[in-house]
Amino acid sequence: MSEVLALSIGVGLVVGLLFTEFFGISSGGLVVPGYIALFLDRPIDIIVTFLVAFLAFSIVRVMSLFLIVYGKRRTALMILVGYLLGMLLKENSSFFMNVDNSLSIIGFIIPGLIATWMDRQGTVQTIASTLTIAIIVKLIIIMLGIEVVL
Repeated sequence: MSEVLALSIGVGLVVGLLFTEFFGISSGGLVVPGYIALFLDRPIDIIVTFLVAFLAFSIVRVMSLFLIVYGKRRTALMILVGYLLGMLLKENSSFFMNVDNSLSIIGFIIPGLIATWMDRQGTVQTIASTLTIAIIVKLIIIMLGIEVVL
């Protein structure tokens, strides 16, 4: 698993850099498309991850009305809120679904990284570019003949 993850992240870095250079839109964080690519066969996890990211983005936006939150603090707060929401969801997922089909997010900091880029460049652009790059990464991994088993 770790070799596939490392390859996926590496391919995601290259494709993300090229995508940013050609289109001027970032992919929601450097490592995000590589992680998302590994979970493309689990769309519910991807949807939940993006929902948690949007919720973290919204919470920090509301907090910024009352607090001075900018720069590195804003980024750290987005990642922290995304992490806390993900952990809260993970601990209470049996409340929402059967124990077999628990709701899950991808990674621990992935929602926070996505939320940061939603704040910087917009929600639609971030989601679209992240999914596009993740699909390209997945296709490259498939073309290389590497089997992804999670």
